[in-house]
Amino acid sequence: MAKKGQKFKERTAEEKYKIIKPLLNYESSYGEVSKKYNIGKGLLAAWVNKYKENGLDGLVNMKKPGNPMTKYFTRKYFESKEEQLEYENMKLRIENELLKKGYLMKGDGSIVKFTK
Repeated sequence: MAKKGQKFKERTAEEKYKIIKPLLNYESSYGEVSKKYNIGKGLLAAWVNKYKENGLDGLVNMKKPGNPMTKYFTRKYFESKEEQLEYENMKLRIENELLKKGYLMKGDGSIVKFTK
């Protein structure tokens, strides 16, 4: 089980291919490769399946979506008018979604939930 604050090792597609190559060539078992590289058998199986479906491109790490608002939280001033408008637009979209779900917005921007 992962521990709080644990950093996971990100491997490139070439590293993943090097690890699963013995599995693809039936030279080693999942257990042997799992122990050698300290990687779970399930993860190895997922890599093998992705490789069989999409080749080396299937092993490339996907970009994680994240929160689109985080780039605005670290700074107080915006570099351009466009960036400021983008931020305001995003805030209004979030407020709109919250209102659809049954939340009220106070004048100071704080949120109050109400029941219908």
